[in-house]
Amino acid sequence: MNQKLLKLENLLRFHTICRQLHSLSQRRLLAWWKRGLSPAHPLRAEQLCVRPWPTDALVGAALCQQRLLVTNKEKRPLRSQSSPINPKRDVEVWVGMTVEELARAMAKDIDYIYEALLNTAFDMDSLEANSHLDEVWIKEVIKKAGMKLRWSKLKQEKVRENKNAVRRPQADPALLTPRFPVVTIMGHVDHGKTTLLDKLRKTQVAAMEVGGITQHIGAFLVSLPSGEKITFLDTPGHAAFSAMRARGAQVTDIVVLVVAADDGVMKQTVESIQHAQEAQVPIVLAINKCDKADADPEKVKKELLAYDVVCEDYGGDVQAVHVSALTGDNLTALAEATVALSEMLELKADPTGPVEGTVIESFTDKGRGPVTTAIIQRGTLRKGSILVAGRSWAKVRLMFDENGRTLNEAYPSMPVGIVGWRDLPSAGDEILEVESEPRAREVVDWRKIEQKEEKDRDDLKVMEEQRKEHQEAHRKAREKYGSLHWKKRSYIKYLERKEQRPLKPKEKAEKDSNVLPIIIKGDVDGSVEAILNLLDTYDASHECELELVHFGLGDISENDVNFAETFDGIIYGFNVGAGKAIQQSAAQKGVKIKLHKIIYHLIEDLQEELSSRLPHRLEEYPIGEACILATFSVTEGKRKVPVAGCRVQKGQLEKQKKFKLIRNGQVIWKGSLTSLKHHKDDVSVIKTGMDCGLILDEEKVEFKVGDEVVCYEENEIPAKTSWDPGF
Repeated sequence: MNQKLLKLENLLRFHTICRQLHSLSQRRLLAWWKRGLSPAHPLRAEQLCVRPWPTDALVGAALCQQRLLVTNKEKRPLRSQSSPINPKRDVEVWVGMTVEELARAMAKDIDYIYEALLNTAFDMDSLEANSHLDEVWIKEVIKKAGMKLRWSKLKQEKVRENKNAVRRPQADPALLTPRFPVVTIMGHVDHGKTTLLDKLRKTQVAAMEVGGITQHIGAFLVSLPSGEKITFLDTPGHAAFSAMRARGAQVTDIVVLVVAADDGVMKQTVESIQHAQEAQVPIVLAINKCDKADADPEKVKKELLAYDVVCEDYGGDVQAVHVSALTGDNLTALAEATVALSEMLELKADPTGPVEGTVIESFTDKGRGPVTTAIIQRGTLRKGSILVAGRSWAKVRLMFDENGRTLNEAYPSMPVGIVGWRDLPSAGDEILEVESEPRAREVVDWRKIEQKEEKDRDDLKVMEEQRKEHQEAHRKAREKYGSLHWKKRSYIKYLERKEQRPLKPKEKAEKDSNVLPIIIKGDVDGSVEAILNLLDTYDASHECELELVHFGLGDISENDVNFAETFDGIIYGFNVGAGKAIQQSAAQKGVKIKLHKIIYHLIEDLQEELSSRLPHRLEEYPIGEACILATFSVTEGKRKVPVAGCRVQKGQLEKQKKFKLIRNGQVIWKGSLTSLKHHKDDVSVIKTGMDCGLILDEEKVEFKVGDEVVCYEENEIPAKTSWDPGF
């Protein structure tokens, strides 16, 4: 900068000298003019005037400004000559980032990443935009780009305020009041649970149950002659309803275990005992059907010893009552035993404050919408209360008992039907009362977000496991191809891609025929839960894949038919209906609708449908057997054909049927005959005890004396699925 200033000053100095010379020449001309001397050339008047120099002010100002700039720059601190002008840029990276993510973090295009990895040991054939990079390759790319690497730390998510609704702390014992017990009747199917309950409340529940099987949890309040009240829960005894029995045990105070005196301890009896023991609920044993001739109550008590159910007769604390639900014998004693046990338990509850309870069952009613059956455990439920259960909430519009009578209030231990839910909660959900509708929405939104975040975490975990599996498979593939020449490697990869070709229409049709899409519709939440639990036991996907397309509550709708048409599936309905218009629409679209009222009939139907999609298996039925006594050959044209001389020992040989040749117990040939002769005559049938000569359709097979020839026919037998749901 100083050199430039010096040049500018020299230029101005030169300019000043030129101006002085110009002024001097002008003065000389003026002097000559005054002396009367004319120059060699005449001058115009304007030439005699000294012209002003217009650039003087401009040049001076420029010179001043330039000096000022130089002075200011000289005052600034000079940068170190060793520091770079453009420092290395930090790139934030993380483990498992993709090629596209790395390019975005570096502000480069994807091609740059490809070029950086081009001359490395990285397998470029498998490199895609969404390929995950290992740590070593991320470092390699950053190093080649001349950038600095910074590993990303997991950001601490801002802790959201917990807006969930929870149960209240335990109440002051002084505020507690006595309540009547909640008793669950459990046991094996058809051991008389519902009939026993029917006698206790003098209704005809058993007559209304399809096939005498309870399909749902029934909650009833029974008033005994003594004035005591008991809430009874009647749980299904069928194997499919294990989850519903467990739910019944969780909300109960006492379990009445019903065991038939003629059948003894069965599978569902054991499950009921386990549910009661896990919930730490005391048991009262009701030995039913004692009026039968083959009843053996003592045998039942002895069998129960193996499951830690020790009756009072054997030194235990379990009361055993011999009853007959059919005749009503000794039911009063059973009720008294239950009341006595509840008095020993000193059952109490807090009837004040917000309501707490449990959803026993939920279903959709056409006129009322979502409806739940619940047991109130704390507080008093009234019309207009705001409730939250699971991810749904309700403003109570209507309450009713098991007989459909409207209730104004529901106290602890009372079963109650609740109408007013915005969405259908699930059976087993906890019911909590909140102060307002906005608070209910806030709780539901918070729970939905929590569920979504939990699902995202599970999905991320699955994705991470899949990524590791993919990396491991990729590593093994690299080891597999690492020592091969590139031509050989390319050829092997071509063969692998050829095996993964798209299926032809015929192959696709065969594959689709081995898949059974189904839609499940049920009347209540517990029934659908039981069916889905049974479907979870399906273990025959190698035979036919079972695909659950959709499930839900309520009658079959047009939407279900459209689903079934799209996926070429079948609709199974349990205790639901399908209107005439729906059935006509389904028939037009070729959709099957199968309705059932008993769960194991539905499962049997599903088993038959799965079996119908399996290929038929061939079974061989022997028709006749013969033993080879001699071997020889005959000449046909220019070739010699081996002939087996046989004698029929069993049944008959028919030329049109199939044959097999057995040697030392091993089948060495299967096929047909080209000739069957008796002496010199061609025959079609050779019967027992007759000799014959036969020629096979394969000349290379050699006969040996003592070989066995079996004539048989093949019949197609429908296959049966190997899936066993457990009943």
